[in-house]
Amino acid sequence: MRRVVISGQGSINALAASAEGTFEAFREGRCGIGPLDIRDVDRLAIQIGGQVHGYDPHKEFNRQEIALYDRFTQFTLHAAREAIAQSGLTFQGELAAQSGVILGTSGGGLNTQDENYRAVYEDGKNRVHPFVVPKLMNNAAASHVSMQYNLKGPSFTVATACASSNHAMGQAFNFIRSGMAKVMVTGGSESMLCFGGVKAWEGLRVMSKDACRPFSANRNGMVQGEGAAVFIMEDFEHAKARGAEILAEVIGFAMTSDASDIVMPSRQGAARAISGAMKDAKVNPSDVGYINAHGTGTAANDKTECAAVSDAFGAHADNLMISSTKSMHGHVIGGTGAIELLACIMALKDGVIAPTVGYEEPDPECALDVVPNEARDAAVDVVLSNAFAFGGLNAVLALRKA
Repeated sequence: MRRVVISGQGSINALAASAEGTFEAFREGRCGIGPLDIRDVDRLAIQIGGQVHGYDPHKEFNRQEIALYDRFTQFTLHAAREAIAQSGLTFQGELAAQSGVILGTSGGGLNTQDENYRAVYEDGKNRVHPFVVPKLMNNAAASHVSMQYNLKGPSFTVATACASSNHAMGQAFNFIRSGMAKVMVTGGSESMLCFGGVKAWEGLRVMSKDACRPFSANRNGMVQGEGAAVFIMEDFEHAKARGAEILAEVIGFAMTSDASDIVMPSRQGAARAISGAMKDAKVNPSDVGYINAHGTGTAANDKTECAAVSDAFGAHADNLMISSTKSMHGHVIGGTGAIELLACIMALKDGVIAPTVGYEEPDPECALDVVPNEARDAAVDVVLSNAFAFGGLNAVLALRKA
């Protein structure tokens, strides 16, 4: 079994247009959630989100590319460019054939769908752009990354709702660990902050109208965000031989299914995924210092996740730090686990634990150390990243300090 390391990272989200900018926002405990600037926002009951403001696609892509790239694909390519540049890799010859792309998304080209449904149903048009299908398909981002960087190995997209990017990164980890690939570009992206996207989520009645306050007794729902994060996972020996900077080592991954309810989370299913990731990583509960929580800010998720952590860690749960960065960048659905992995890397590499901002009132059912409101300096050697999705799909990653 080969060791797997991370040698590049990139991001764009409501906090910043880069990984380093995101780290700075995490350290500051800065919140990127605010009023939405989208068409027909006045028709929405939910008018806040973790929106990427100030982004101009024309500064990054030409007209022909923009005709092919939905916003979620644009975000992916932005983040991939940063990650691949940091890694220092170029993909030619044998390495190109041994490198691939696995990305996560849930909504895919939802902006493209929204725009074209408007054109047909509201504006009465009888034709749409010939590239609507390749623009909206969920695998568009993965395909464009593979084409742009000559990645000829296994390439595909995972869509498992809010666990999509953790599932994608876990598969990338397994591909390298098993020897099926040498390098994988992986992560996730999402852009569902359009009228149709927000209106659909309103129907679930799980959205907050004012703020995301994970683990706080007065929390009142999740807040959607958008963006992407992309990582370069690489065979350790390959990275070492070329003198690459290693940001962190990926050491374990587990997936479980609740097999119980389409929207309500299961304490047992989440606990099995957490324990499974530790078992796969060959670490003890006492080795883990920090968990980046799924932490959506809904009553059901937060108390279920805290109970699952307590089940998996026993007495050590009281010694863990656990925070939700969704409180800052919003719930990026299929891309959220990828953005949250940045907080895990920051904890390992820089010894800084990202906070749970917006925390106001203790909740007896969430009585763990949730790192409230301010980042914390703390040395940790092993961290976990949780993702628990609608459909009862759970995916947990374990990482170790490089």
